[in-house]
Amino acid sequence: MKKTIIYTAALIVVALLGAGLYSGYQDNTQTNKSKHSPKTMVTLGDSLTYGVGDKSGEGYVENLEKLIQEEKETNVKLKNYGIPGQESDGVVKQVKLTNIQKDIRNADYIILFIGTNDLIQSNGGDLKGINEEKIKKGAVEYEKNIQDIVKTIRQENQDVPILFLGLYNSYPDSAEHESIIDEWNTNSQRLVNDYERIKFISTNDLFNEKSKEYFSDSLHPNEKGYDLITKKIIDEYDF
Repeated sequence: MKKTIIYTAALIVVALLGAGLYSGYQDNTQTNKSKHSPKTMVTLGDSLTYGVGDKSGEGYVENLEKLIQEEKETNVKLKNYGIPGQESDGVVKQVKLTNIQKDIRNADYIILFIGTNDLIQSNGGDLKGINEEKIKKGAVEYEKNIQDIVKTIRQENQDVPILFLGLYNSYPDSAEHESIIDEWNTNSQRLVNDYERIKFISTNDLFNEKSKEYFSDSLHPNEKGYDLITKKIIDEYDF
C-alpha cells in the first residue's frame, strides 16, 4: 500500500512538471510566433511612393521594408498602393475601395505621401511660374482631402500608426517655392496633429540643393535620393 501511494505521488509530480514544461513551451512558441509574424504595411501616394526615378524599381517603400527586416528584425508584408500622377482626391477614392479597406483594417503601419501633384496641378501643370491665388485654392482642397483620407482610415482602423510624409521642394534654390512648400507642410502638420497616432515626418530638409546625385529628373529622386527618405523614416519612427 505504501509503495502504491509513493508511486501515485511520483506520477502526479511528473505530470505537473510535464504540464509546466508544456505551458512554458507554449508561451515561448507564442512569443516567437508573435515576433516573427509578418507586420503589414500599407503605403498610399503618388509616383514617389510607387518609386519612379529609382532604376532598381524599389523606391523608399521597398528600401524601408528591407531596412525594417534587417535592422529591426521584424518581418514586413508590403501593400504598396502608390499610383504615378495621383493627387489627394485619388487617395480619397482609394481608401473607400473594399480591398484597400480590408488591408487598412489589418495594417500595422500606414504611410501617406501625397500632395506634390496637387500643388503642381493647382498651379496650372508645372511650378515654373507661381500663381499664388490658384495655389491657395488648391491648398484648401488638398487639406479637405487629407482630412477625408485620415477620417476614412480611422473608421477602418482606430489604432494603426500613420506616418504622414511632408512635401519637399524640387526647386530648392527658389525662396518663393520654399515658402509655398513650408506653408503646405505647416498646414498639413497642423491637420494631422489633431489625430492620435499620426506622425508627421519632414522630407524637405533632405534636399537642400538640386543635384544629379540625388535626383533622376526635375522632380523624382534617384536611388540615392530615395535612400535619404528611407533613412529619415527609420530615424523618425521606431518600428
